[in-house]
Amino acid sequence: MHNETVTLIVPARSEYAKTVRMTAATLVSRTNMNYDEVEDVRMAADEAFVYAVETLDPGADVRFEFQVVGDLLTMDVSLGTGERNATEEAERSATYATFILESVCDSYQFVSDDTGAHLRITKQAGTVHAS
Repeated sequence: MHNETVTLIVPARSEYAKTVRMTAATLVSRTNMNYDEVEDVRMAADEAFVYAVETLDPGADVRFEFQVVGDLLTMDVSLGTGERNATEEAERSATYATFILESVCDSYQFVSDDTGAHLRITKQAGTVHAS
């Protein structure tokens, strides 16, 4: 059984979305997930990145911690202080991101701890969602 953790830190700028998607897809390929499940993970990583970019201050970095344990992938995305920009566009983006996450993930949750706010996502092989 695989048990690996990979940390990816990228600037909170839209041009790094592909890096996040490709990293997620590469890591999930180490599981027994099928094509549709891999696409679900790519979409979840992309939406989590967009959400983080909307949350973090300009010039900040987005930190993803991916963990692969057997056929389970978890993503922990750092959201800084969790104090979101309350613009109408930011709220629409957040609503869209959570809708996508509900559609493609087994679970996601927003949590806060002593390191700040995080978005935690899980995806298990054998759980294709309607995308």
